[in-house]
Amino acid sequence: MRPPSKTLTDQELEIMKIVWERPTATVREVYEALLERRKVAYTTVMTMMKILEQKGYLTRKQVERAYVYRPAQPKKRVIQAMVRDFVNRVFNGSAEPLLAHLIEDKRLTAGEIAEIRRLIGEKP
Repeated sequence: MRPPSKTLTDQELEIMKIVWERPTATVREVYEALLERRKVAYTTVMTMMKILEQKGYLTRKQVERAYVYRPAQPKKRVIQAMVRDFVNRVFNGSAEPLLAHLIEDKRLTAGEIAEIRRLIGEKP
């Protein structure tokens, strides 16, 4: 059996996006937000949030009868790490083929390309 991954699964990322939208969140709040998108069991959400805490993405404290969760890491840092992991695994650490693929695949708008050029121009 392989060890649990430190990166986020699709379900975990979906939960984190909900938690990042608010200062704190309970399992019930996340469950209700997910129900608006798809069918999910309350116990599944509870288990996933416990896993996210174990992985270091959430912190929790008990307030009355419920646990209140907060993001342990800012959204930007988590996304940067996920992109870095993807580029390392798929493109051997080079972002150039990724950008070329996005441009060739017509996934970037002219505005997005202009923003990338601006960001590149700011780099030393």
